[in-house]
Amino acid sequence: MGKPGRENCGNCHFYGGGRDGVKHGDLDSSLLKADKALDVHMAAEGLNFSCGKCHVTKAHRISGRCYEKPAFQKHEPALPKDDGERLACESCHGSSPHRRNRILDHHTDKVACQSCHIPTYARGGVSTKVWWDWSTAGKFAEPGKIIVKKDDFGDVIYHSQKGDMLWGREVEPEYRWYNGVMTYFEAEQRLPYGVDRVELNVPEGDYQDPRARIYPFKIMRGRQPFDPENRLLVIPHLYGKKETGAYWGAYDWEQAAAVGMREAGLPFSGRLDFIETGMYWPITHMVTVKEQALGCEACHSRNGRLAGLKGFYLPGRDRWLGLDRAAGIALLLTFLGLALHAGLRFLGSRRQGGRS
Repeated sequence: MGKPGRENCGNCHFYGGGRDGVKHGDLDSSLLKADKALDVHMAAEGLNFSCGKCHVTKAHRISGRCYEKPAFQKHEPALPKDDGERLACESCHGSSPHRRNRILDHHTDKVACQSCHIPTYARGGVSTKVWWDWSTAGKFAEPGKIIVKKDDFGDVIYHSQKGDMLWGREVEPEYRWYNGVMTYFEAEQRLPYGVDRVELNVPEGDYQDPRARIYPFKIMRGRQPFDPENRLLVIPHLYGKKETGAYWGAYDWEQAAAVGMREAGLPFSGRLDFIETGMYWPITHMVTVKEQALGCEACHSRNGRLAGLKGFYLPGRDRWLGLDRAAGIALLLTFLGLALHAGLRFLGSRRQGGRS
């Protein structure tokens, strides 16, 4: 018995989803031997933190943030106490951490630290899954012969049991307002008519929310079965022998849906289609060194990282035509005034020279 190291936590959290790096994107086996560029907190030549350094455990309860802790709240400094709350960056770094550039501290009430200090995820040489299309499953080279296709990194991009998949490395996060609360799409919830995409979980918050900040996410996208008549996502029976109705036994979606929905206590009309879904995974690990943090132009530009995040005015990205015209006129008048002043000075010096 003893304190758990990152290997203990990683056995589940690195390999969730069937193999290394599948789910989170910012948690994989590369963190076992991270350098500073990959994770400044976990680097052996740096702070060499274990997971428990921040995820403090009290009475066998391991602290986490994505479900109970809000993304922004008042935090008291945790160190040097060993039992303090350290799940927010402010717990150790405070709310004004930028000693050499105080203008950056003006962002901390609206921008999560992770948004700048985690420029990409899946940086350690391990791929993370970003797309999974169940609708293409069930193809075989010949009866009973499974097809498996891999990309240049050895990641499976097609499998007869699972369909098409895509993987990513050095992936830029997507950004949303987030106050620490997620709204989840529940099994018995019916899809509205006319929708062609379902968000399985949605981060809450907007610009007006004082607890919300701009936060980085991995969005896991895919296509999965749903019942177009009952407007329900389908919970299929996947694993089992052919006679049980399992999809991986008989490769019959309707049969697998009927068995799975019956076991879930939900209706199934007998009709089955596929719909695109998205799932948000907060990115909070793989904090890089400050020299590799995002610069101002990454967001304050027309096509920057926040180009799709609406509902507020962002200098450098947004334009107000009236203000732009007024600024242009003011600049033109200033130039003309300077030119007139310089011309008058020049003529004045010529006259004085001629009199002398």
